[in-house]
Amino acid sequence: MSLQRLRLAKNEDKRLRSGHLWIYSNEVDTNATPLRNFAAGEQVIVENQQGKVMGVAYVNPQSLICARMMTNDERPVDLNTLKKRIKSALALREQLFDQPCYRLIYGESDLLPGLVVDRFGDHLCVQLNTAGMDAMRDVVIEALVRMLQPVSILLRNDAAVRKLEGLPLEVVTAYGEVPDEVELIENGVRFLAPLAAGQKTGWFYDQRPNREWLRNIVPGKRVLDVFSYVGSFGVQAAVFGADDVWCADISESALDMVHKNAELNGVADKLSTVQGDAFTTLKSLKEADERFDVIIVDPPAFIKRKKDQKEGILAYRRINEMAMRLLNDGGFLISGSCSMHMPREELLDLVRASARHIDRHAQILAEGMQGMDHPVHAAIPETRYLKAVLSRISRV
Repeated sequence: MSLQRLRLAKNEDKRLRSGHLWIYSNEVDTNATPLRNFAAGEQVIVENQQGKVMGVAYVNPQSLICARMMTNDERPVDLNTLKKRIKSALALREQLFDQPCYRLIYGESDLLPGLVVDRFGDHLCVQLNTAGMDAMRDVVIEALVRMLQPVSILLRNDAAVRKLEGLPLEVVTAYGEVPDEVELIENGVRFLAPLAAGQKTGWFYDQRPNREWLRNIVPGKRVLDVFSYVGSFGVQAAVFGADDVWCADISESALDMVHKNAELNGVADKLSTVQGDAFTTLKSLKEADERFDVIIVDPPAFIKRKKDQKEGILAYRRINEMAMRLLNDGGFLISGSCSMHMPREELLDLVRASARHIDRHAQILAEGMQGMDHPVHAAIPETRYLKAVLSRISRV
C-alpha cells in the first residue's frame, strides 16, 4: 500500500514533536501538497518542511483539523495496528475496573483519534467521529470482534461532530443483535441504559468518580438530581441512603428509565420524577417553597463553540444560582460542566459568584474530572473536558 505524502509548512512540526496528534489546515505546505489532492479518510505519510517523516495520519481536506496522526513511522494503519491499540486500552481498563463497564476507547488518548467505544459487558457502543476512522469502519469492527468477542456492536454515528467531517448521521447495527437496553454496574449500583434511543452512547461513564461523592453526603438527606437523564446520580443517591430523591429531566422516556433503575435497586419508594425544562422546573420548585439538602446540576454542554463562551457561562451561573436558592442551610451542591471551552477556574468562580450574589458562603470541598477510563492525553489539553465541583452552601 503506497501512501501519498503530506508536507508541513516551515516550523509547523513543533506540536507533533511534543506528542500532539492534530494538524490544522493552515499548517500544511499547500504549494507542495495541495489538500485538494487528498480524499477524505485517506492515510498519508506526514513529513516536515525538511522532508523528515513524522509518521502516518489520516486526512480530511474538508475539516479545520485536516489530519490526525496515527503512527510515528511509515507503515499504514491496518488490522494489527488497531488490535495492538485496543489490547493496550483493554489492559488499562481491566486493571482499573472489576466490572466490564467502562469507556474502552477514548479517541486520541488511546492513540485512536476519532474512535469512541463504550463497553456494557458483552455489548459495545461505537462512535466513528472522523472521516479517517469511518473509512476504517470494517477493520475497526473486525478488530473489536477479534479482541473482545462481543455479543453485539451498535454504531452510534449520530454525533453532530460528524457533520463537520462531511459524514452522514446514522445509528446502525454493525454486529450481532443489539438489545434495546443494556445492563451496567457503576459504584456497585445496577443500571439499565438505552443504547440506540439514549443520549450519546447510552450512558455517561465520565462522571463515575464524582458520583462516589454522594456516598458520604446523602444518607438521611433530601436530594434533587437536575438533568437526571436515566438517574445516574439520583438512583445512586437513593442506594447510598438518601431518604427522598427527586429526578428532573425534560425527557419522559429518560424518566421512565429512572423508575426502572430505581426498581432494579429496590429504592423505588424513595424516588420521584419531575418532567420539564430544568430552568422552569427549578423556578417552580422555588415557588412551591421546596427545599433540598443535596442538589446535583450536571447539564449538557452549554458552550459547544468558543464563540458561545460568554452566553454559556451566564447559563451555567444562572442554573447554579437557582439550585443554591433551593438548598437548605449547609446543603451540598454538585456542579458539573462537560464543556471543553469552560475552564475549571471559570466553574469555580461562577460557584463563588453565584453564592455571593444570593448572600451565601460557598466552601469548595472537592474538584473532579472525568474518570480514569477517559484518560487525558498529556500533549492534548482538549482531551480533558469534564469539570465537577462539590461545595457546601451556607447562609452568611
